[in-house]
Amino acid sequence: MDFLEEYYNHYDEEGRLLSRHGQVEYLTTMRYIKECLEGISNPDILEVGAGTGRYSVTLAKQGLQVTAVELIEHNLEILKAKLDGTEPITTMQGNALDLSRFPENSFDLTMLLGPMYHLYTKEEKLKALSEAVRVTKQGGYILVAYCMNEPTVIQYVFGLNHLHEVMDLNMLTDDWHCISEPKDLFEMVRTEEIADLDSAVPVRRIKLVATDGATNYKREYIDAMDDETFSKWMDYHFVICERQDLIGASHHTLDILQKE
Repeated sequence: MDFLEEYYNHYDEEGRLLSRHGQVEYLTTMRYIKECLEGISNPDILEVGAGTGRYSVTLAKQGLQVTAVELIEHNLEILKAKLDGTEPITTMQGNALDLSRFPENSFDLTMLLGPMYHLYTKEEKLKALSEAVRVTKQGGYILVAYCMNEPTVIQYVFGLNHLHEVMDLNMLTDDWHCISEPKDLFEMVRTEEIADLDSAVPVRRIKLVATDGATNYKREYIDAMDDETFSKWMDYHFVICERQDLIGASHHTLDILQKE
């Protein structure tokens, strides 16, 4: 936790999501949140790893009942500062690996939009996913975000010329899978690993979505777009973001599950 806390105490996560290229991930995630909530009256929403509240606060300000759990105190303070006291939101510090304060079958929608980035073993990932599924109502939805392996190899290892560094540190397997530890901050996965986790819990997959797709490969072009061009980029992105042949090349993915 020390590495993670130090990182988020100094990183402008809010600024990333507000940037033009960050908006692609945000708008895509919000699109699928809205899709999952269609037809549910007065939904109860849980966000685990709520960060600075980009999603939780937005949903609460729309009048939706939200419970926001965040591990890092610095992020939680930023989240709370956005509230005026009228929003139907409960905020608390907590860990994705232990949601025991919540009974099973409590929420219509449970979101893990950050915790899987920072869990480094299959056991930890499965524990976080199992807890999210447990507290979700039967027929409810679980949204889980992941950082993907191949964009890191393409952009960081080769694009930013870190090949010799990561090889010297033994941070790559023979089949080019990134090896991460807590000091490295982010854990990278492949689509087959996500499917393996899903198979261990009582869910069915609705969709696996590329939340930013090709955007981060060309972020400087995206940030420079005028409004009309960016709108067309979003049109294109929404056409291709569910194409399974492209999913693994996206920096971030969103696994949309329904509890059976």
